[in-house]
Amino acid sequence: MDTISAARALMLGRLERTLADRLPGFPHFADPRTGEWTTTPDGDWTGGHFVGQLWLAAARDERFLGAAREYSARLDGREHSPTIFRGFLFHYGALLGGRLVGDEGAWDRAVRGAEGLMKAYNPAAGLVPLGTAAEEAHSVGDSETSIDAVGAVVSLLTAVADRVADPAMTEAAASHALRHIEICVRSDGSVCQSGTVDADTGAIVRRYSHKGFSAESTWARAQAWAMLAFAMAAHRLPGRPELLYTAIGVADWWSAHVPDDLVAYWDFDDPGTVRDTSSTAIAAAALLKLAELVTDGEPYRLLARRTVQALIGDYMRTVPGMPPSIRILGQGCYNKLIGLATAHELVWGDYYLTEALSVLAGELDPLSV
Repeated sequence: MDTISAARALMLGRLERTLADRLPGFPHFADPRTGEWTTTPDGDWTGGHFVGQLWLAAARDERFLGAAREYSARLDGREHSPTIFRGFLFHYGALLGGRLVGDEGAWDRAVRGAEGLMKAYNPAAGLVPLGTAAEEAHSVGDSETSIDAVGAVVSLLTAVADRVADPAMTEAAASHALRHIEICVRSDGSVCQSGTVDADTGAIVRRYSHKGFSAESTWARAQAWAMLAFAMAAHRLPGRPELLYTAIGVADWWSAHVPDDLVAYWDFDDPGTVRDTSSTAIAAAALLKLAELVTDGEPYRLLARRTVQALIGDYMRTVPGMPPSIRILGQGCYNKLIGLATAHELVWGDYYLTEALSVLAGELDPLSV
């Protein structure tokens, strides 16, 4: 068995164990010493990533279809939550089911999620704001925004726009993506996570980071989210060349600044401290998408493969009391600023590693997800 296939089997073993535990909610992050999940009752901002893993599994093995449908249905009602992170919930938790296995219930759920986002869209600001229920350390509401969910929002809105023939959704998606170039991407290709805008005019009031080392630092997950966001947006909005230029720019910045072993520290301005495998997994998935969008994608594809190999070689670990057929992706850093789950298994890290492994195995088109 090759390294990629072996890692996929180990990740699938972890997924099966999580299902067997019959958790009361959605897995959020897990203690690497025990493998025990901390859960959220409604999926918070991360539940869609767990459902996304189930849809990926169901596309290969119909035994997982029932669980995918069950957990996707648990998102019902979240389309009304006043948070930008509905993009994550309904892209991964619903749209993937429609795209990968043709599930009509998932498609219907994706439509409702996109409609919920459109109700929050502010045409004066040209974006969907964070919203009052967004999961952040501080500064949420209708004047705040961040790079985090841009890719999922764009993908969800454009896919549903095509399905229901609503060009307003496509226009909102394009505006949302382009505004985040203006707000979050610096001239050198590094990324500032967040911004405050005037809700009436869209004028930028300030740029800062919700979760980084400092207001001006480059938080690793922000850089990775931007890589993902603009690769996804460039694919879904091909008439906007600035999206592809930006996707290349932020990916090249990552490549130039990531440590030699290819696993990022939690913030590029706080090196030598805490690693974050989740941002690294996001980056790998993003690089595989970008590789499909440029003329010579092989350097990005090779970097993605080397990154995945670094993760599975050094950070996929056994858990005491669990069989060796199960390993977890450890050393994910959720929120260093408040000391929350700083060296843990993170459910979104699991998703993006699973996605990247599926692409590298030749079984998944990276642009389909």
